[in-house]
Amino acid sequence: MDKINVDHMLAIEEPFIKAPLEQLKRVVRQSQKHSERSASQVSAVLGNMAKQGDAMDDEEIDQELGGLIDQLKTLKRKLEEAKSEEALLIQRSKQRATDLNELNSFESSSVPEFQRWCRSRLDRVLIDYMLRNGSVDTAKLLAKNGNLEHFADSSLFELVMSIERELCEQHSCSGALLWCAENRSALRKIQSALEFELRLQEYIEMIRARQTVAAIVYAKKHLTAWSDTQMARIQRAMT
Repeated sequence: MDKINVDHMLAIEEPFIKAPLEQLKRVVRQSQKHSERSASQVSAVLGNMAKQGDAMDDEEIDQELGGLIDQLKTLKRKLEEAKSEEALLIQRSKQRATDLNELNSFESSSVPEFQRWCRSRLDRVLIDYMLRNGSVDTAKLLAKNGNLEHFADSSLFELVMSIERELCEQHSCSGALLWCAENRSALRKIQSALEFELRLQEYIEMIRARQTVAAIVYAKKHLTAWSDTQMARIQRAMT
């Protein structure tokens, strides 16, 4: 009987189970930032209103409160959207865990159920390969036909492709820098200098466009923070 090495297969499948969890962490962080930012802004406005007291007329009060209501409505919409995305990612994580847990139920690699599981896994691998190589529409079609949409990280790769196009075609680092901001703690954990590389490229593009003053201001704001580890490159770029 051909025994299945479950531990080995689970090790291979780590990215498959990890992807939706990483996306879930990102969504939760974004929700927390939105909430904290809005709470701070609302608190500041209310504090200012309290200081002014009777100096504010009814029209000014209505205007300030109206602005707060609009801001809180925007926050509510963003949190509702995030909640829906969180639910989807949690469901995907459960589906993937269930799929991998099936390995423990197969008596051997020769049983029909394991062969079916392997065919499904092959489709998953093909979908992932297509997504990584930019064939998003084909990957989505295969996922839909095989009822494997919950196993396809289409949105993740579409984001990556969008950032790549922005870098290559528009020579803009905005999308990549936004991604760095959302994943700063993870980048620090692996000691990645990706954000510095992007900031340096932004500075270089400004110099190429002869925006010298703006480039100097940009360097002081964004590059000097890396002086402890990247001083030689900063100096070379500014000479």
